[in-house]
Amino acid sequence: AQLVESGGGLVQAGGSLRLSCAASGGTSFSSYAMGWFRQAPGKERDFVAAITWSGDTIYYADSVKGRFTISRDNGKNTVYLQMNNLKPEDTAVYYCAAGPISRNWRLYSYWGQGTQVTVSS
Repeated sequence: AQLVESGGGLVQAGGSLRLSCAASGGTSFSSYAMGWFRQAPGKERDFVAAITWSGDTIYYADSVKGRFTISRDNGKNTVYLQMNNLKPEDTAVYYCAAGPISRNWRLYSYWGQGTQVTVSS
């Protein structure tokens, strides 16, 4: 079972990207909370957003609140991160993960390989 992110790229400040994270390998992640985290070079892995399997609880980091939206489609085993009004400080490798709903990346059991997001000023 694995998680595969896509949708990263290079965008100018103020632009938008939508990241996707698809589960493959026969494991359904519909019972897991899904989280997005990011890590810039030389920095700690930071929480971005998380959503429960039902979608009834959603957390955002303060730095992305109002700009990013997390959502999921359990039928497609996919979670999304819509990122609007991107800023240069959003530049990082973005990872999706499956586990209990939490802002703590150490509690998540399954991880994708990451997708690079670069925002130019």
